[in-house]
Amino acid sequence: MIKTSRMRFLAVSVATLAFTGTASAGSFALREQSAAGQGQAFAGAAAGQAGLGSMYWNPATMAAYEGFQAEVDLSGIFPYSDISPASGTAPALLLLGGTGSTGDMAMDAALPAGYVSYQVTDDLWLGLGLNTPFGLETKNPTNYAGQIYARTSEVLSYNITPTIAYQVNDWLAVGGGIEAMYFSTRLTQAMSPYPGAPTAELGGDSWGVGFTLGFTLTPMDGTVIGVGYRSQIKQNLEGTLKLGAGLPPLPAGWYSVKTDLTLPDQITVGLSQALTDKLTFNAGFEWTNWSVFNNFPVYGTSGFTNGLELAELPFEYDDGYYVAIGLEYDWTDQFTVRGGLGYEWSPISSKNRDLRLPDSDRIHASIGGTYNWTDRLSLDLAYEHIFTTGDTDIKIDASNPHYAGLAFFGDVDAHVDIVSASLRYRF
Repeated sequence: MIKTSRMRFLAVSVATLAFTGTASAGSFALREQSAAGQGQAFAGAAAGQAGLGSMYWNPATMAAYEGFQAEVDLSGIFPYSDISPASGTAPALLLLGGTGSTGDMAMDAALPAGYVSYQVTDDLWLGLGLNTPFGLETKNPTNYAGQIYARTSEVLSYNITPTIAYQVNDWLAVGGGIEAMYFSTRLTQAMSPYPGAPTAELGGDSWGVGFTLGFTLTPMDGTVIGVGYRSQIKQNLEGTLKLGAGLPPLPAGWYSVKTDLTLPDQITVGLSQALTDKLTFNAGFEWTNWSVFNNFPVYGTSGFTNGLELAELPFEYDDGYYVAIGLEYDWTDQFTVRGGLGYEWSPISSKNRDLRLPDSDRIHASIGGTYNWTDRLSLDLAYEHIFTTGDTDIKIDASNPHYAGLAFFGDVDAHVDIVSASLRYRF
């Protein structure tokens, strides 16, 4: 088993590729699956308050939509993340890479989503959801102090979810679906701290399968309680690693590699409570089982590395939590306004934060509205700003699982702006 510090650096590169991105939910996840939900920080999403897109969190919410309906959502995500070297960084990194910051390393992105719901009978619905649960991109300067930990990181995912919902009685609806997820990744980083250092690059992809379940309760008029579950999805990434220079015992060149990872399962609880004929209070709670994101072995699949475990990868994530509250007000028969606040406890802290994913606890503040053009067509618009809070420092030393032999300490300045829009049509 090869476990030199240099091979450990290589293996960390392989695994980190699959989990990078400046996402707008905890770690590398994306919550922006509905413009209506975005407008109140996704409070009550599992209880149907995210429009037809609520089926992403709870497929049983589909039972609230009569006939044949379709929704298309598009979110523009504008993250900002700047990392400056701080005291504690290895002198060699500062000498060779300088003391300058990364500048804005987070790339803007457009996140699409789409949903279709068809009422087959009075009690049975069939649906389909198309989403991007994980993704986005970061790019760091070629020559900077932390280049041995990151240059370019890319993640792309597509999720296809056929669903079914059944209205059991006046107060209970249940639903379920099958998830098929495509996951593609690419990473580059410097092979040494020196200016102009050669690059190590890895790309890989795979398909994984999971499921989603949920139910809604309507104990009285004006009250809806929803609970949704999204399962773990196992991805068996296969790809190639390109070394721009030799990394003993490996010479420069291309190598086949693979690693298995488990994407976390999630439980979402929602409450929607009518306060008056026009005003509705919504609340939500979300738990994401990020603690399964812990240790992953990495294997070579060609030549003398075939079947050889190169390293064990201890990411050591904690579970993630999110709570939100929101209000929705029917201003007129055609126009509804909404707003919400959320707080998120990230699975990433200073003990495992790195230059690819400088995530931290966050406050979500959002506003939005719906305009009903006709009885069949409606438009949703939303804006959200995400503030980081608490400890956002990077401390890559011997106690951090991403450590590759040279310490890097950094200060992070980050926030995210999101603008979302959707069109919903009832045929």
